[in-house]
Amino acid sequence: MRKAALLSLILAVLPAAAAAAKTPVVVELYTAQGCGACGEANAHVAKLAEQPGVLVLTFPVDYWDYLGWPDTFAKPEFTDRQKAYVAKLALREPYTPQVVVDGRAQATGIKTDRVDKLVKDAAKAAHDPPDLRFVAAGKRVDVGSGKVPKGGAEIWLIRYDPREQDVAVKSGDNKGQTIVQKNVVREVKRLGAWKGKAASFKLPAATEEGLKTVVLVQAAHGGRILGVAQPKSK
Repeated sequence: MRKAALLSLILAVLPAAAAAAKTPVVVELYTAQGCGACGEANAHVAKLAEQPGVLVLTFPVDYWDYLGWPDTFAKPEFTDRQKAYVAKLALREPYTPQVVVDGRAQATGIKTDRVDKLVKDAAKAAHDPPDLRFVAAGKRVDVGSGKVPKGGAEIWLIRYDPREQDVAVKSGDNKGQTIVQKNVVREVKRLGAWKGKAASFKLPAATEEGLKTVVLVQAAHGGRILGVAQPKSK
């Protein structure tokens, strides 16, 4: 009880500059190396990743592997995350390339003008995020109190490779092509539920070197993203 009260006090007196920091727009790309239509979307989000205030996360999915090229980065949990958006956004089925912006809106990745508009609209949207702070040398994240949407909220840990990576595809629809991908997600893990009160979540060790970490506060079951935090670069 005393520990929880102390955590609430610490988070309540965070510097005003930290509290006022603008929440980045989170752009999630669902793509596959075996998807013939995904090249343009990959290139476009790679450019978006260079814009200040935009966080691009590339999620390679596995449901096109049967076409003859097993995606070298895909994981079932990435497909599961996309399926949660399919249900929340009332879509018929998952598809690629799909872009989801802030968990609030989506568009096909080949409609780059539409994607850009969603990003601009999200950047102008009002946010009241809970305070997020990495502590204990980045081994824990503290979440402050705040308003929880109907249905609850969740804390997600995502680790991604910030490099631009070239993959030579040797079979399937993109046979003979080199697929370029940036900010490829390597880990995604639900840390637990957030109920609006100050809470602390332990972060597991990274499974690979060179990955960047981001923690999301997100409405449950593929809902809107409420808060974003990344450790400060050393």
